[in-house]
Amino acid sequence: MDNLNDTGKLVGALVVGALAGAALGILFAPDKGSKTRSNLFEGAKDLANDAKKKVTDEAAALRKQADDLENAVKDKVEEVYENVKHKTEDAIKNHR
Repeated sequence: MDNLNDTGKLVGALVVGALAGAALGILFAPDKGSKTRSNLFEGAKDLANDAKKKVTDEAAALRKQADDLENAVKDKVEEVYENVKHKTEDAIKNHR
């Protein structure tokens, strides 16, 4: 869950940084409007790609954790099943 909080904080910081940068860029832009808009568009596109990569990476990590947990649970269930089976067989054998 900490990864999700960290991801949310990162995305929020990136958005705030991008907005602040865009506002300052527009205020102090030495280029004409079309060039400034183009730069802003490219910056926003880069920001979106970075955020998408971060979210994709986090999703892959969560998938791996879920798979690992699923395998651990399956192993434990099999272990418990075998243990109960042997104890049941021993109890039946000793009862006869």
